[in-house]
Amino acid sequence: MKSFRIAIPEKIRQIVAGAGFVLMVASFVWWQSSLGPSETISTHLTPPPAVFSLVVLDPGHGGQDSGAICAGVQEKDLTLDIAQRIDRLLQAQGVASLLTRTGDSYVSLADRAAVTNRSPDCIFVSIHFNEGNKNASAGVETYYAERQMSVRPQLASWLPFLQRAAFEPNSNVESESLAGFIQEALVARTQAMDRGTKPGNFYVIANVHHPAVLVEGGFLSNKDDIAKLATWDYREQMAVAITDGILSYREALKQRDAAAGTNAPAGSE
Repeated sequence: MKSFRIAIPEKIRQIVAGAGFVLMVASFVWWQSSLGPSETISTHLTPPPAVFSLVVLDPGHGGQDSGAICAGVQEKDLTLDIAQRIDRLLQAQGVASLLTRTGDSYVSLADRAAVTNRSPDCIFVSIHFNEGNKNASAGVETYYAERQMSVRPQLASWLPFLQRAAFEPNSNVESESLAGFIQEALVARTQAMDRGTKPGNFYVIANVHHPAVLVEGGFLSNKDDIAKLATWDYREQMAVAITDGILSYREALKQRDAAAGTNAPAGSE
């Protein structure tokens, strides 16, 4: 049996290809518009974030990843201890919290970020301790990612031509604000040397889509820092300070929400 092939002019092929591209772009626009209604008009270019309902606490390291080890003290043990204390304190204040690990187990950086990204309304606080090259290095510091990835990866997977745009980083003012509240509370309560808040490209804070910070609670290589961290009371004060910073940030969001509601134009609700 003979087969017949119909020749399609090149011009028609170009038109069909162009129509397919337009259809793909139109589908993307429709997908974006279907994410949520835009019925109200806001006077803000970027609306402030809603008050979070969950705090994801991330005790650094764990399992075979011990982190820094100095004088027999392992970073992974201290981070879990502090995180569990913060968890208890937040629960007492009626704030829900979730730990990325609850025991001495290894959790990959990607899994820590994924747990956070699956939560629609949260903040992320990662706990760590420093190990300096000089024994004189001391104090506490809090990091935030200067920029975070904010577009969901699955979008780029079905629109390959948007991959570069999808992963363009966005400014991260809220994480910087959260870092400021926590650092201020840490210094005020523990009287530790203030090393300030700093931008840092740590994976767990750069690859989540929520306000996220990484706390370095002292230097295990410094004899004074490690002596304080060895005491129950100092670790409790550190946990209380981080909790205070979280609650202060939450209160600031509440006040911002209240102010936005007060200044909303009539008929916008």
